[in-house]
Amino acid sequence: MFESTKVGRTVSKEDFREQQEELRTELLAAQRDLKDSNVPVIVLISGVEAAGKGEVVNRLNEWLDTRGVQTFAFWDESDEERDRPRYWRFWRSMPARGEISILFGGWYLTPIEHRFKGHCTDAELDGELNRIVDFERMLTEDGALILKFWFHLSEPNQKARLKELSRDDRSRWKMLPDKSKFSEQYAAFEQVAERIIRHTDQGSCPWYLIEAEDRRYRDLTVGKTLLHAIRSRLAENSAAATPAPERVWTPELPNSPSAQITIIDQLDLSLALERETYQQEMKRLQSEINELAWSAYNKKRSTVLVFEGVDAAGKGGAIRRITTAVDARLYRTIPIAAPTDEEKAHHYLWRFWRHVPRAGFMTLYDRSWYGRILVERVEGFASHPEWRRAYAEINRFEEQLVESGIVMLKFWVQISDEEQLKRFKDREATPYKRYKITDEDWRNREKWPHYREAINEMIVRTSTRYAPWTLVEGNDKPFARVKVLKTVCDTLREALKRTPEPITGYLPCGEKRV
Repeated sequence: MFESTKVGRTVSKEDFREQQEELRTELLAAQRDLKDSNVPVIVLISGVEAAGKGEVVNRLNEWLDTRGVQTFAFWDESDEERDRPRYWRFWRSMPARGEISILFGGWYLTPIEHRFKGHCTDAELDGELNRIVDFERMLTEDGALILKFWFHLSEPNQKARLKELSRDDRSRWKMLPDKSKFSEQYAAFEQVAERIIRHTDQGSCPWYLIEAEDRRYRDLTVGKTLLHAIRSRLAENSAAATPAPERVWTPELPNSPSAQITIIDQLDLSLALERETYQQEMKRLQSEINELAWSAYNKKRSTVLVFEGVDAAGKGGAIRRITTAVDARLYRTIPIAAPTDEEKAHHYLWRFWRHVPRAGFMTLYDRSWYGRILVERVEGFASHPEWRRAYAEINRFEEQLVESGIVMLKFWVQISDEEQLKRFKDREATPYKRYKITDEDWRNREKWPHYREAINEMIVRTSTRYAPWTLVEGNDKPFARVKVLKTVCDTLREALKRTPEPITGYLPCGEKRV
C-alpha cells in the first residue's frame, strides 16, 4: 500500500514559490464560498512520526483565513475528557457548517497506538474501526466533507528525519518516549497502519496517502487536494440546489395511522395510587434516590435520564420529584426546545453530546434527540432519509454512552386523549399554568394519529437491551411519578452493584473508561 509514498517526488523552490501564491489565492476564495454553504469540513492529519504533520497544519493555517479554521490535538487527554465517553472530545471539535476543523490524529490516534502496543487484538481493533466507519458515514450523510491525510516516509528517511529533529532544541518536545518506539518497529507500525487504512477507506471519505520526504511536495499536495475537494463539494451542492418541495409527512403504511394498534395502546391508563400510599412511597423513594445519587458520584458512575411523552403528560412533574430529592450539585436538567442557529449549524446530535455528564453526575433531558424521529418527522423539519437513518444513529449514540459506564433510563409518559384535553383546559383556566399551553400544543393534538405511529416505531426500533424504554401510564400523576422514581432507584441500585460490561463483548481497543 505504501509503495507509492516512497518514490522520491520533489518540487523545486522556484516551482513551490510560484504554485504557492496561486494556491493560497484559490484556497481563500474557496473558503469564502464555503462560508456561505452548509458544508462543514473536517481534515484529519495522521501518519508516521517525523513526517511533518505539525508543519503541514502550520502551512494550512498560513494559507487559510484562520477565522474559519480551528485546530485540535488529541495527544493528551484532560480530566474532563476522561470523565466522559471517548467520542465526546471529538464531537466538541466538530466545525459548524461553512467552517473547517483540523484534527491531529482524531479518532484514529487511540486505535493505532493501542494495537501497536498490543493493548487490543485484531478483532477488537476491527470492532473499533467498524464504529469509526459508522461515525464517519453519519457525518458525511449529514453533509460533512471529511478529508483524511496519511503522511508516510520510508524507514531510512524517517530515521534521518528523527535524527535531525533530535539535534534541534526547539523540536525536542516532539520526541515523546512512547512515540520513539514507533521508529524502532517501523514494519510493525506500518502493518497496523495499513490494516486501519484499508478498513476505513470509504468512497465518501477516502484516505489520501501523501509522500512526506520532500516538504514542498507534501504541502502543495495537501493544499491542492483540499482545494479540489472543497470546490467539488460546492459544485455538487450547487448542481443539486433545486427548489425543495414543501415537506409534508405522509404515512408509509397502507392502512390509516388511526387504524394501527400500537404499543402505547396496550397501556392500562386506569392505573392509580391512593393519596396515602403515594405520599409514603414518594417519601421513601426520594430519600433513596438521593443516597443512590451520592453513591453514584463516589463510584464515578454517571446517569442520563431521558423524558419523552405527549404534551401535558406530566414529564415536568416527574422530573421535579427527582430534582427536589437529589442534591443540586449532582445534576443538571436540560430542557430541549427548537434548536438555536448555532445548533442548527451542526449535526443534530451535537447539542446532546455537549451535555453528557461527567463521571459521577446526572443529566436529565426534558425531551431529547428523539425529536428527530417524532416532531421533526411529523412536522417535516427532517427529510425522509434524515429521520429514517436517525434510528441507527441514536442507537449507536446510546450504545457509546452505556459502554462508557453511564446508567441510562428512557421514559415515555402516555396519557389518554380525554385526559390531555382536560389538562389543556385546566392550563388555560389557571393563571400560573397558562404559559404551558400554546397554539402549537393544539396543532400537535390534531396530528395525533401521525404522532401515534411515529411513537410506536420509535419505541420498537430504539428500545435496546442496553437502553430500553420504560412506558409510564400517566393519567394518574401520583402513579406515574412513583413508577418513574421506583424505576430510577431500582436501576441505579442494581447498576452500582456491578462493573459496567462492554456491550459488544469488549471495550474499544482494550480501553477501560470506568
